[in-house]
This record gives sequence, structure tokens and C-alpha cells, in this order.
Amino acid sequence: MEGELTEDRIARVPFGTVLASIAGLWLTYFLLTTLRWELLGLGLSQELLWPRALATLAGVGITLGLWLVLRLFDARPLWAKITAALILSLPVAIASAQANQMIMAESANHLVKQIEQGASGDGGVLVDIPGLGGAAAGTETPQPVAATAWQDITDLVFGRYFMMLAWCALYLALLTGEKARAAERREGAYRRAAKAAELRSLRYQVNPHFLFNTLNSLSALVLTGKTQAAEKVIQTLSTFYRRSLADDPTADVPLREEFALQRLYLDIEAIRFPRRLRAKYELPDELEDVRVPGMILQPLVENSVKHAVAPSSGAVTLTLAAREEYGRLVLTVADDGQGSGEDGERAGYGIGLVNVRDRLAARFGDQATIVSGPVPGGYSTQLRMPILHQSDEDA
Repeated sequence: MEGELTEDRIARVPFGTVLASIAGLWLTYFLLTTLRWELLGLGLSQELLWPRALATLAGVGITLGLWLVLRLFDARPLWAKITAALILSLPVAIASAQANQMIMAESANHLVKQIEQGASGDGGVLVDIPGLGGAAAGTETPQPVAATAWQDITDLVFGRYFMMLAWCALYLALLTGEKARAAERREGAYRRAAKAAELRSLRYQVNPHFLFNTLNSLSALVLTGKTQAAEKVIQTLSTFYRRSLADDPTADVPLREEFALQRLYLDIEAIRFPRRLRAKYELPDELEDVRVPGMILQPLVENSVKHAVAPSSGAVTLTLAAREEYGRLVLTVADDGQGSGEDGERAGYGIGLVNVRDRLAARFGDQATIVSGPVPGGYSTQLRMPILHQSDEDA
């Protein structure tokens, strides 16, 4: 099992990329040798085209074999990869040269007469054709056929060896790139996991706080003998938690659902403060499906109830509003109460506001802001964040 997990972590160059790099190498070689032959004006270009193409295909196949062995060293240190490339490229170069000599042997007889008639200065292109590299050198002293053939194959092997080394260098570069991308993917996965854990922790922080306040309200109703109101609170509380706990704590929810949850909570508090709490909701139709972090408004609504409604002797209107402003979503929780805020929460330093600020930072980074403070006639908190739809989350 451990070996399988280790194998899964090894970065691999996709086969399509490997095949494209090999095909590109040999296609370049084919085009260059063909072009050099045309520039030398040696003739018989059409006759040599298909044998050279066949030799190129053989080179592609042999290089694929090199890759199959070289990929066994993908998880090894860099020095091991380089050593393997230096060693493995030699037999591959020999095999490629031998295949080239066998394929091009039939073409040699057709060129002997042209070489004898004075074709010279081939620039090394005839080394691909067995027995002709030395004949075209323009030397006055004839060399033995065996010596010439050995020189040709040696030159060809060296040329192919450095070709293979060049491809190995390209492969190692591609492998390094894949490792870098794999590391980026792992880092991204770790960041997402850490972000989800942070969001989950912050979201769970809201639930006990809300439950504590609601149970206090329920206790007050029971102690005052308001059993029917207490039963209604229990039913509403059950509905509230059934809806809120059904969602993934790290997921965003449609804004209409967030408003509906806050309406349930305020319905509970309205039973406790029937003459003092007035709720107002302003949610445009075009913003109902915009996605926001679940229960992001809950601490703000609780703060308004605690610091504006509870200490007030008169009616307090609590407003939940949403609007679009310069391509951003603006959520407002405001009240016209006159809570003193002596404990600091109304000044923006309470647990509830800190929780909201941390959740926005974890979800949107510096793309979201929160501004809280007194306004003429009351107190207001505004959240600004990007406008997200379901399609944006799926992407």
C-alpha cells in the first residue's frame, strides 16, 4: 500500500508531451537533412526521401524505448537521472545508427556513380548513407572500405548520441516542470484544506453563541408563564437549526436563504420583544441568488438585538438590506436603537464582529471589507464583497 501511494506521488510527464517532444526532435532532423541534401544539389532527393522517413520513424521508436527506461528514474535524485541519461543514450545511439545503416544500405548503390563523378563537400550529410561518407570526402588517397564504413558508423553514432542527450535534457526539463506543477497543486490543496478548516471553525463558533442567546429567550418566556410563546420559539428554533445545519459550513448559500434564516431568528426574538422589535427586509429580486457565506449576518443581527432592542424601552426597527454598488454586493444590518455599547461590541471590537471579519477574510481575502459604527439615528454595519453566483463557485 505504501509503495502504491509513493508511486502516485511521483510526477510524470504525460505521454502525449513525451511523444510530441520525440516526434518534434526527429521531424526537425528529417527536415534539416533533407534541406541540406537539396542545397548540395546531389540529386536523387525523391529516391532518398522515403528511406530517410523510414529511418526517422525507426528513430522515433527507439527513442520511445529510451523513454520507457529513463522514466524508471523519475523519482531518483537529479544526479541519478543525468547518469542514466549519459549511459542509456549510448546504446540507443548505436541502435539508431545501425537501424539507419540498414535502411539506407539499399540507397548506397544508387549514389556510388554520382560520388565517383566528383560529388564532394557534402558537409557531412552523406554520413547517413553507409560507405559513402569517406567516398565523398574528396581525398586523393583511397581508404579501405572497412575503414570507411567504420568511420561512417562511428560518426553517425556520435551524432545520434548527442541527439539523444539533447532529448534527455529536454525530458528532464519537462519532468522538472511537471514536478513544479504537482507541487503547486499540492500546495493549493493544502491551502484549500486549511481555508476550509478555518471557515468551518468560524462557522461553528456562531452556532453555540446563537443557541445560548435563544435559550435565554426561551428561559425568560417559561419563567413568565408564556407557554404558548415558548412552544412557538421551540418550533421556530427547530426549523432554524434544521435549515442551518443542513448546509456545508464551508459552503456559500443563496442570499434569499441567508435572509430567511435571519427572519426565523428575528421571529424568535420578536416573541421575546413583541412591542420593541420591528424587522425590515430589503432584498432585490436580482440579488436573491447571489452566494454569500452561510450565517454571515447572524452575529450582526444578534448584536443589534442585544445592544439596541434589549436595552430600549421603545420600538426599534432592525433593517437587513442588500444592494449592488459598483459591481459589488453590499449587505447592511442597521438599527435605530440607542444602545450605549459600553462593552465595546457596538464599537466594532466584539466577538461577533471579529468573527464576521475573520470569515470574510478567510473567504475573500482583501476583496471583502466590513465597516461598522454609529450613524445618524442609530447604528449600521456594512459588508462589501464580490458578487458570486453558483456558476462562479462551480468554476
